[in-house]
Amino acid sequence: MKRILVVDDDVTIRTPLSKFLRIYSYEVDEVSTGAEAIQSVTAGNYDIVLLDLILPDISGLDILKEIRKMRPRLPVIILTGFATIRSAVEATKIGASEFITKPYNLEELEGTIRKCIEVKRMDHGIPRKELDFTLSSLANPIRRNILKLLNENKGMHLMEITRELDIDDHTKVSFHLRILKESALIEKNRTRSYMLTSEGIKAFTCLQSIESHLLS
Repeated sequence: MKRILVVDDDVTIRTPLSKFLRIYSYEVDEVSTGAEAIQSVTAGNYDIVLLDLILPDISGLDILKEIRKMRPRLPVIILTGFATIRSAVEATKIGASEFITKPYNLEELEGTIRKCIEVKRMDHGIPRKELDFTLSSLANPIRRNILKLLNENKGMHLMEITRELDIDDHTKVSFHLRILKESALIEKNRTRSYMLTSEGIKAFTCLQSIESHLLS
């Protein structure tokens, strides 16, 4: 069960949002001040934080700065009814995962939450210095299709992959396989079949979630 911290001083927004998220089987904690938010993040193991930009004691941006010091990879979605371009840019620079203006669609917000959590899962376990390389390796549609094939078939030889992709030149497929292998998303076993690694499975799961979100 994923844990969410909802930080909003408006109970008419905070409580209905929390109830909605519990319908989706999230474990939800609610706080109404910045001090409580910082204390909760310090003590708790959350998967994501939904943070109001304007609170009675501490600004949302200052809270975000503190969260980044304590939990650099914890996704934080900024929710605000007083959005400006300047505040959105500032939140992004500090490290907000998303910046959403109230009133928001609850179903769309839940989709954004899932996307942020999946990106965090992909990031987890991949060294930071290798993350850009991993994301770059997923940018090509041929490589994404290779991951899909290997997920469906568990293990395939070069020529099998080439036929399934309907590509005439197998050397082109070899190039993309090498990129995926160098990024540790696939491996070759003793029978020379290609298979997804544990990192490859995480990457494929993340791709599925992102594609589902974009197409919904």
